[in-house]
Amino acid sequence: MESFHKLEIWAMLISLVAFFQLGEGFYLPGSYPHKYGIGDYLNMKVNSLTSIDTEIPFSYYSLPFCQPKEGIKDSAENLGELLMGDRIENSPYRFKMYTNETDIFLCQTKPLSAHEFKLLKKRIDEMYQVNVILDNLPAIRYTKKDGFMLRWTGYPVGVKVQEAYYVFNHLKFTVLVHKYEETNVARVMGTGDAAEVISTVGNDGSDAPGYMVVGFEVVPCSFQHNADTLKKLKMYGKYPSSISCDPGTVAMAIKENEPVAFTYEVSFVERDIKWPSRWDAYLKMEGAKVHWFSILNSLMVITFLAGIVLVIFLRTVRRDLTRYEELDKEAQAQMNEELSGWKLVVGDVFRAPTNPSLLCVMVGDGVQILGMAVVTILFAALGFMSPASRGTLITGMLFFYMILGIAAGYVAVRMWRTIFCGDHKGWVSVSWKVACFFPGISFLILTVLNFLLWGSHSTGAIPFSLFVVLILLWFCISVPLTLIGGYFGAKAPHIEYPVRTNQIPREIPSQKYPSWLLVLGAGTLPFGTLFIELFFIMSSLWMGRVYYVFGFLFVVMMLLVVVCAEVSLVLTYMHLCVEDWRWWWKSFFASGSVAIYIFFYSINYLIFDLKSLSGPVSATLYLGYSLFMALAIMLATGTVGFLGSFWFVHYLFSSVKLD
Repeated sequence: MESFHKLEIWAMLISLVAFFQLGEGFYLPGSYPHKYGIGDYLNMKVNSLTSIDTEIPFSYYSLPFCQPKEGIKDSAENLGELLMGDRIENSPYRFKMYTNETDIFLCQTKPLSAHEFKLLKKRIDEMYQVNVILDNLPAIRYTKKDGFMLRWTGYPVGVKVQEAYYVFNHLKFTVLVHKYEETNVARVMGTGDAAEVISTVGNDGSDAPGYMVVGFEVVPCSFQHNADTLKKLKMYGKYPSSISCDPGTVAMAIKENEPVAFTYEVSFVERDIKWPSRWDAYLKMEGAKVHWFSILNSLMVITFLAGIVLVIFLRTVRRDLTRYEELDKEAQAQMNEELSGWKLVVGDVFRAPTNPSLLCVMVGDGVQILGMAVVTILFAALGFMSPASRGTLITGMLFFYMILGIAAGYVAVRMWRTIFCGDHKGWVSVSWKVACFFPGISFLILTVLNFLLWGSHSTGAIPFSLFVVLILLWFCISVPLTLIGGYFGAKAPHIEYPVRTNQIPREIPSQKYPSWLLVLGAGTLPFGTLFIELFFIMSSLWMGRVYYVFGFLFVVMMLLVVVCAEVSLVLTYMHLCVEDWRWWWKSFFASGSVAIYIFFYSINYLIFDLKSLSGPVSATLYLGYSLFMALAIMLATGTVGFLGSFWFVHYLFSSVKLD
């Protein structure tokens, strides 16, 4: 009984610590620190070579770099990493915990062939970066510019000075470590000292202090080695003379038919950085204050505008309904003969739209995409998809998208039955179309882009085996779940219309201006909600920056949903007031037209922010992914607008009885 009370007290203490530390940042549950004893080997890994100049990743070993003795081995990768083009492999670099080493010889390559020499020059011209990882931390490089300290992940392959090309062949590593201060005592660790009890006792039960890796920095240098000295050295041997690492000077010029020697040094520095805070250096990128201020400013402005629209709109409709309901029967009969505006289309407002099957399919896919986005961003905001776990965001998106196929099939089939007044014929066909419409277009776009990446021998190309896996996931999980959702939608009662539809459609009066022009212009308000956040998202996608403010993104997304619904409601009411009963598709595109502005913004970003993007392949990849993103946003926002308008029209005509 006493031990039970002790457990209760421990649980309460841990809970209190976790609660008070939540403000310091939530970390991925299940991601624990690795304890290294003094002298334990630390194996550095290499990721794909990347460049903001081409956006095409390549394997580290596609260039003539040193290879490990045991051969090249791929690290375990998840689905998201493969789709993102990450290719994490082992490297020949190895360190011993808390053991400083200098002037370590790694290898000397074979004389550079004409192809290797040309390829190295091309990668230097295209500003490719080498990305290395230690204990799941990418290497950070610091540079000074105009008195400011800039952070970069990775280091450049080389540099061009005048007409000569120099390679960075000596690396100065600094590993920041943090010591376990209390041995033989369990201490609370995790989310900013959060909720996991980790024992600090070594596996062998000894009291020897252990260390955690809390930072990883690199300084690349170009050093000309002595050719005669290199002949006697073996891998990990000591270079006989001292190597001076000066990043401001270059010396190792690459030449055809001449080898390149690689060396490195490593030093360990103890820092008072707690393990959960070790990613702060990557997340505190430049412009963070501007980011927060811009988002807050955008939220306030859009909330104010949306509130005005909502108040004006509700007052207008409520006044119209109240005025009608206060009339006596005789006045109502007289008024029915002199009806105007939206009351005149009572017999046509629920007339089936053109291409009803396509509308139901797009609404179903929109529900699936919107649900996936909301759940994924929510989980990311709670810390379950942190930058520390590469690929989990993409993997989570795919998982949630497949699971939400049930919702897509249900909504699409139920809307189909509603349009046709309860007739459930054709629900299987609608379900199949929902399961194949957006994924089919996505596969078409990705296949075309993948052929371009295959042709470039890029690691960004999806392997054929992964293509097979994606198709199996599509047809073995997503399609059956969508059909199950469609089955439940066919069994569910359809939504009954409050008024009857006339057999002969009412003629729509000619308008002074094209109604579709107003529909396309309606997307400006939703675009204003997210365009500031869109800049930071684009920067993280194409400029190699880390995106981490998922909490703000979730708020912006919820605000976007509200604004999309309001915009479509206003446009639908305006069309009904001018006796235009064809509101179905217009309500969808009133909010869905925001995708047009997002695509135009992507082109603007390409021209003015990605000025260095070179080559038709890179531009085609960028535009292809932008088109894919715009299509997904159109379906999601269009669905919000349509469902909001459908609810409004149903509520409006069920609130007043017109004979």
